[in-house]
Amino acid sequence: MSNIPFSLNLSRRMRRNRSAAAIRGLLQETKLHQEDFIQPLFFHDGQGGAKEIDSMPGIVRHSLATLLEECHQLVDLGLSAVALFPCIDPAKKDLLGAHGLDSENVLYRAIRKIKKTFPDLLIITDVALDPYTSHGHDGLLNEQGRVENDATVEILMRLALLEAEAGADIVAPSDMMDGRVKAIRSTLDGKGFQETAILAYSAKYASAYYGPFRQAVGSEKKTAPVDKQTYQMNPANLREALLEVKLDEEEGADMVMVKPAGPYLDVIRAVREVTLLPVVAYQVSGEYAQICAAARLGWLDYKSTRDEALLAIKRAGATMILSYFSKEVLTVLKS
Repeated sequence: MSNIPFSLNLSRRMRRNRSAAAIRGLLQETKLHQEDFIQPLFFHDGQGGAKEIDSMPGIVRHSLATLLEECHQLVDLGLSAVALFPCIDPAKKDLLGAHGLDSENVLYRAIRKIKKTFPDLLIITDVALDPYTSHGHDGLLNEQGRVENDATVEILMRLALLEAEAGADIVAPSDMMDGRVKAIRSTLDGKGFQETAILAYSAKYASAYYGPFRQAVGSEKKTAPVDKQTYQMNPANLREALLEVKLDEEEGADMVMVKPAGPYLDVIRAVREVTLLPVVAYQVSGEYAQICAAARLGWLDYKSTRDEALLAIKRAGATMILSYFSKEVLTVLKS
């Protein structure tokens, strides 16, 4: 063998740009910033403080008192927005979700308390009936057990208005009913809430990744899981998502969402390419639970997998990310 090192005589060596941490940092194309994140928060109307959620390690259902404490910590970390999800007492649920129209229910009280204490913290509220219905569906059922679109939209208009009146900055219809964005926009504008934004769950898939969330808000049905395929999207479809985004944009949505995020990076990218609106991605409970579970078993490195998953969502084109990792990522970014 010759003592002269073999050389390929390459003019372009890509590894030069990866040779040290400093140059890798300078050339990194996608970076996570505190402004990228929205923290989902669960809460209940009971006493005794926060309650752990078994399927979502580190995530809790807050009482109203601990909810305010959590918001204080998030504000100190520089978080701009929270998304609120109430867990309603089963005794207050019925077939029509009537408790959703009670202006003194726990959601509206939580909005008012947070807004009074932290006026600059953006509040995003879910517009759907599933937290309030005994059957767990996002709308009103007809005699055949199917969700009635137009009758449901009429209730959603009232829910959105109540949320805006309580102080929500952004209402987020997650129901996937046809025409609900236009109806909500008209209702809000007609009542003087032109400044209240609409974040449309435009491409919300009928996903198996929602299980831990349904446990968190108490809408799961263990004996007969709720089948939402007649209104949430088929996971096999992409072009349909683009049409949903187009319709929501035409109806007055200020932002659009893709949910879930990680398994639907192609959808996020495609949506990003067809709209100029902000694109929000929801890294859902099942995505969070998978990473936590695999890390606890020693199969994955927790921090590296968490950060890679979030970078992939942003790289795909997300403007903002709803993630249960938000608080801990902001803690890292601040340090």
